Amino acid sequence: MNICEYCGYHLKMGSSDRIELLIDSGTWNPMDEDMVSLDPIEFHSEEEPYKDRIDSYQRKTGLTEAVQTGTGQLNGIPVAIGIMDFQFMGGSMGSAVGEKITRLVEYATNQLLPLILVCASGGARMQEGSLSLIQMAKISSALYDYQKNKKLFYVSILTSPTTGGVTASFGMLGDIIIAEPNAYIAFAGKE
Repeated sequence: MNICEYCGYHLKMGSSDRIELLIDSGTWNPMDEDMVSLDPIEFHSEEEPYKDRIDSYQRKTGLTEAVQTGTGQLNGIPVAIGIMDFQFMGGSMGSAVGEKITRLVEYATNQLLPLILVCASGGARMQEGSLSLIQMAKISSALYDYQKNKKLFYVSILTSPTTGGVTASFGMLGDIIIAEPNAYIAFAGKE
């Protein structure tokens, strides 16, 4: 089950595999599946245009973005859950990822559902400039209403790697924070 039998290290899992592992069969209801990142600052590197990179990752992973959000049941308990996928641009958080997570938190708030966010990210998506950085505050603000005003229950699960803006914002805001053994969790890199 994606755990090394010799050392107990948790191997990387895609978001679809995690949904299958965590959510009761037949109860998964995805949200905002068609939401995708655009190219708001018309970012072009020496390699290829940002929009082409998004298209390439969509073809390679079968995902539209670096997070899947939705509702389902966990051992019969209705939950709202967002699962980041490191295989899609390093799980980087751009405007679409931030919007999907924010909408999930707002839905959980309105429906009074427990919330689970499974983090796997290299941080903010630099190809979107400051728009990617704004997502940290936007998600944190939605979580403030969810946790402090509505007194609802949020579990953050940190997988390897969880770094950058995800660590600096919603990754560390859970009422309970669970980390996989030996997961690489950091704000900034080693150098």
